[in-house]
Amino acid sequence: MKLNLIVDERAYAVDVSPQLLRDADEFFQKMDNDMARGWQMGPEFIENPDKIQRCQIVANKLLTSLSAANETMIMLMAGYILKRLPGVSGVRVDTGGEMLHTEMIYEKPVSRPPVTPAAAVTSPAQKLNKLEAMEQAGKDVTMVYQVGKSHRFAVRDLQTGEWLESGPMDSEQEAYERRMQAYKRRLDELTGSSS
Repeated sequence: MKLNLIVDERAYAVDVSPQLLRDADEFFQKMDNDMARGWQMGPEFIENPDKIQRCQIVANKLLTSLSAANETMIMLMAGYILKRLPGVSGVRVDTGGEMLHTEMIYEKPVSRPPVTPAAAVTSPAQKLNKLEAMEQAGKDVTMVYQVGKSHRFAVRDLQTGEWLESGPMDSEQEAYERRMQAYKRRLDELTGSSS
């Protein structure tokens, strides 16, 4: 199996053998046990990281292993992500010290348990009143955040529920303006105002 790793716009492909995925079960379980005790993820301490957060932690370890050219650890960390997230095809690793901004990439939508109660994603066919739409648009478009020296924001795809990150922008002002445009587009989609 292959995991594509994207680090600062550079891409790496890690090929993990099915044999390693089978043989490393005990190692992966030990990692889960360690992470279940809680983990410092950037400025936040997460008491009991969920499956995605654990893979974000492991992606950070994968980045460290890549920097150290530690082939064994690269394979094991990539194997953990492939084993724990069926359908994942890649990882966009945050290098700005915010593990929670690391993004999992899926080749095609996969059915996963909902992250929030009821429907986490609002169907584009379902029109909301202005107040509901403003609240939902605020959930579907993140605030501007810094990644290294650039600024970004992310928008939730209404079809798949996946987060799509904007391209890097040099100024916070530009990122804020583009975020507001994305927010307005989502608001229009949710209220049915768009053409």
